[in-house]
Amino acid sequence: MAFLSSFDICASGMSAQRLRMDIAAENVANMNSTRTEAGGTYRRKDVVLQSYETGTFRDALRSASKGKGFQSRGAGVRVADIIEDDREFKKVYNPDHPDADADGYVNLPNVDVLKETVDSMSATRSYEANVTALNAMKLMAQKALEIGK
Repeated sequence: MAFLSSFDICASGMSAQRLRMDIAAENVANMNSTRTEAGGTYRRKDVVLQSYETGTFRDALRSASKGKGFQSRGAGVRVADIIEDDREFKKVYNPDHPDADADGYVNLPNVDVLKETVDSMSATRSYEANVTALNAMKLMAQKALEIGK
């Protein structure tokens, strides 16, 4: 059934947006971390999303020409990578800090609270859009079952 793949598409979008929210929260939580387990100052992370579909255009054309209609199998969005932001660190003069350099400057993470807030709001709205689409498909399926009675 083609409409069942729509549930998978929405679910993959919801999972990807939840990860975006988690990464934004991690960035905010580490906005003052001058030491990490790997050593050095924390670098802001960003999520790279990628659309995917397991079938090819040729497969879709073949199934459509045989009267089967377009049946997308395995379509959706996935996390392609989590990358570190390569922008420079913020330098703050604090000679009493244990991680200060010889000139008294401390490298603080390249995390901007405003950007993280916007990213998290965008991820929340996208998540809500996927939930709305999922609920609409569920309602359509219920109505179709009621018609069949």
